[in-house]
Amino acid sequence: MPTLLVTGSAGLIGSESVKFFAEKDFHIIGIDNNMRQYFFGREANTEWSKQQLQETYGAQYKHYNADIRDDQTIGEIMRRHRPNLIIHTAAQPSHDWAVKEPYTDFSVNAQGTHTVLENMRRYVPDSVFIFTSTNKVYGDRPNELPLIERAKRFELPKDHEYFQGIPETMSIDATKHSIFGASKVAADVLVQEYGRYFGLKTGVFRGGCLTGPAHSGTQLHGFLAYLIKCIATGRGYTIFGI
Repeated sequence: MPTLLVTGSAGLIGSESVKFFAEKDFHIIGIDNNMRQYFFGREANTEWSKQQLQETYGAQYKHYNADIRDDQTIGEIMRRHRPNLIIHTAAQPSHDWAVKEPYTDFSVNAQGTHTVLENMRRYVPDSVFIFTSTNKVYGDRPNELPLIERAKRFELPKDHEYFQGIPETMSIDATKHSIFGASKVAADVLVQEYGRYFGLKTGVFRGGCLTGPAHSGTQLHGFLAYLIKCIATGRGYTIFGI
């Protein structure tokens, strides 16, 4: 039975990864210390998601309440379980929160990613590493695109080089990223370099505005899930800005 290691396994993308690969008969190792609650308060607690995974998959799912910045613990988990596939989703995901604690934001997003990567290189270099990055690595650059307002969405002209999508070759320099975006840029580039320098099988996926039933949405992060929660409960939804 192949083994999958998922960081942030009780979160939105992490928990869905657990479910998907459990159905494909993977033995799954989850790492999640519910730091989302530290970031955003009790409403963001993911303990319920962890318990749901444990109850649903039993012995097929092994959970560790570990911090991805803890080199010794992450190394022990890698040595013990020798995962064939690693999906790294654990992160500090909020622009606004990052400004409150820039050091913590960078240590989780950049240092944490480095810790997982380096222990993969040490102990399971033949494994596959999938990183959930963000479209925020492009900073404000997409706002410079000549978008055309249609009836239901904005589109680029059909003759534009990015009409079919924005490629990795789009510049990320000389643009404002936010503190959060900068920490994710560091992690994103590091994952790419570990692939190039050490020959590791790494992949980077730059998503944006992701949501789903396992999203513990709060005011500071997960606005789609939080908006639906406000509608369902009759709570007011505050829009910050102009």
